[in-house]
Amino acid sequence: MIKDKKIFITGGAGFIASRLISQLAGNNKIISFDNYTRNSLDYTDFSEHHNITKIKGDILDLEVLRQHMQGSDIVIHAAAIAGIESTVKNPVSTMRVNMIGTANVLQVAQEIGTIERFVDFSTSEVFGSNAYKVDELNHAVTGAVGEARWTYAVSKLAGEHMAHAYYKQYGLPTVTVRPFNVYGPGQTGEGALSIFIRKALKGEDLFIFGDGSQIRAWCYVDDMVSGVLKCLEHEDAVGESFNIGNARAVTTIYGLAESVCRILKSKSKIVFKDSLSADIELRIPKCEKAKSIMGFEARIDLNEGIELTADWISKNENSLPDLSKIFKEK
Repeated sequence: MIKDKKIFITGGAGFIASRLISQLAGNNKIISFDNYTRNSLDYTDFSEHHNITKIKGDILDLEVLRQHMQGSDIVIHAAAIAGIESTVKNPVSTMRVNMIGTANVLQVAQEIGTIERFVDFSTSEVFGSNAYKVDELNHAVTGAVGEARWTYAVSKLAGEHMAHAYYKQYGLPTVTVRPFNVYGPGQTGEGALSIFIRKALKGEDLFIFGDGSQIRAWCYVDDMVSGVLKCLEHEDAVGESFNIGNARAVTTIYGLAESVCRILKSKSKIVFKDSLSADIELRIPKCEKAKSIMGFEARIDLNEGIELTADWISKNENSLPDLSKIFKEK
């Protein structure tokens, strides 16, 4: 268990990070560094916890990072521009934040000289559009140049290489996690499963972009957080990258929409629309490395995860941000 540490978390108001803070704040001092364009932290019981300090800042601002990271023992770098709509609309910002911002956070952590662990959030998209039971040794794939979808994957892969470089050159104790389709309570952004549930609870049409044959493995947020905590605790995790996901919770996007309607007893119709951009046809992780080194294993199956997420959404729907137009327009 991590105790009595000062933990600096970029993107601290984000979906996964806010859930992580809920696990760490009781026994540690937390600095949540975020621009707060989204704020999942407000939907937790720890938003005003006495161990949490909220700092509004931008990871592109090197001096502000220097000012607020001082004295930290652990850095968790979860800040990024993510989500298909944000990436397609803002490819330049996506690459600047995800590459230059990551370089800034690593630089300041190395300058401090006393960081005990640095966890970098990468993405499963580094494996490209066809990733079946991929392990950490599989080649990363960057996609076609000029396709906005891949600016996210390329920028996160560059950040991952940077984290490994800081470990090899300077001895900064970095660990990289590659999340595979994380969902669950607290997700206020563009997650497909969250959007399906929000619309199904209201009986609204569920939109599928493309033909719905895309295959995904879905990881419940508490399992993801468990994986990150293990990265903080295990000495053998340093210098490694880990797939964090649930290879047992696999379905097509169409099958996911059907499951949501069935479990929630929703009368929503499933409507097919043109793809928003290049898509990922297949994404299923192999997580044996995380299991063998750290003892990680996902525990929440998809049906249970949908029920838990729907329960949270039904209690918080009135205060959640509006869905983007592309998910509402017919």
